[in-house]
Amino acid sequence: MISTSEMKKGVCIEIDGEIYRVLNYEHIKMGRGSAQVKMKLQNIRTGVIIERGYQAGAKWPRVSLEHRTVQYLYHDEDLYTFMDVSTFDQLQLSRQQLGDDVYYLKDGVQVDLLMYGDEPVGVEFPTSVELTVTETEPGFKGDTATGGNKPAILETGMKILVPLFVNTGDVIKVDTRTGEYIERVS
Repeated sequence: MISTSEMKKGVCIEIDGEIYRVLNYEHIKMGRGSAQVKMKLQNIRTGVIIERGYQAGAKWPRVSLEHRTVQYLYHDEDLYTFMDVSTFDQLQLSRQQLGDDVYYLKDGVQVDLLMYGDEPVGVEFPTSVELTVTETEPGFKGDTATGGNKPAILETGMKILVPLFVNTGDVIKVDTRTGEYIERVS
């Protein structure tokens, strides 16, 4: 069992017979009432995201998922295909199951596939990935690291804010937990 005091982002719990991954949580203490925990949850089978509030101290069964190292191969419309690097089995996840994680997928990248029994239910990325900037406004003389941000489009179609000195063709590191720019690699 896991209680609200042990809650972390990424933990999987069972609520009403469904399995949810915690995307975000927030402890809220109001005046004279008891503390509440507001959670943003994603159903790992359907990809549907819900928000729920619970009393502090509530408990749920913890769900353990098996991790398999897989390599991303390709996508066909809404299905994304991965290959288990040890057995060479091919497994598929839908766009809905992956959510915004599709923006971190590029050909050949290795990730951890989360399995619930024999069912693939999601992927887990390293904390950062390197992606190429395919489109951004040009930088100007005098741009500094702390001088502001501009929009950029990455090779996977992801749109983020980058510092003014980043140019088209640069490889940058992106935080997979927040979707934010970390640093320029080259």
